[in-house]
Amino acid sequence: MKPILFASDLHLAAERPDALRAFEAFCKGPARDAAAVYLLGDLFDWWLGDDQLRQRFAKDIARQLRGISDAGVPLYLGQGNRDFLLGEGFARAIGASLLPERERIDLFGVPTLVSHGDELCTGDAEYQRYRAHIRSDESRARLLGLPLFVRRMIAWFLRRKSRHANAMKAEAIMDVEEAAVVDTLRRYEVDRLIHGHTHRPAHHALVVDGRPRERIVLADWHDHGHYLEATPAGLVDREIR
Repeated sequence: MKPILFASDLHLAAERPDALRAFEAFCKGPARDAAAVYLLGDLFDWWLGDDQLRQRFAKDIARQLRGISDAGVPLYLGQGNRDFLLGEGFARAIGASLLPERERIDLFGVPTLVSHGDELCTGDAEYQRYRAHIRSDESRARLLGLPLFVRRMIAWFLRRKSRHANAMKAEAIMDVEEAAVVDTLRRYEVDRLIHGHTHRPAHHALVVDGRPRERIVLADWHDHGHYLEATPAGLVDREIR
């Protein structure tokens, strides 16, 4: 049986050639031999709207992803904190289904929830307020109504502001909150949660209401490629260079 693959936080950018090489190898190799591929947010380091597809870099990424779906592999695309403006236009261009913020799936008999994961960082109240504001329908429409060069300037400013703010925060506040994880597992009635965002890859075992559960944190693509391979036999972390 073919595996289902999960990846997050690729942060693809022209100035990150190692990640781009790993991405190309992923798209041409394991992704085309999978039962399905889930990309759970922050595919791009920044995405400023689907009109960005006019640019050569974005076109090349879209072409490689299209190769996966053209090979007959279902492709699912989530939005992260860096690319929450990914829309149906980009999804259509690559032949993917755009995921909601959280998606409950049956992963070889295990009820599983997938998400980017930033909504679980509830200890960072400042970020959660910003997140709620910037992702509102009104804010999205306002941003997408601006010329691309203006959105680029705004993104540069927000990125600089975020770096400064994060440098002043305690490490723990930028991780997920256990209470948020437990509440999510209960609410969606799942035994497994798969997410990214924190750049702290790990497999966490926990017990909720007397039932064993697990939380899988996907690795970021800072140095090379990483993905999670799921089969009926279990989960395996893979690397690709």
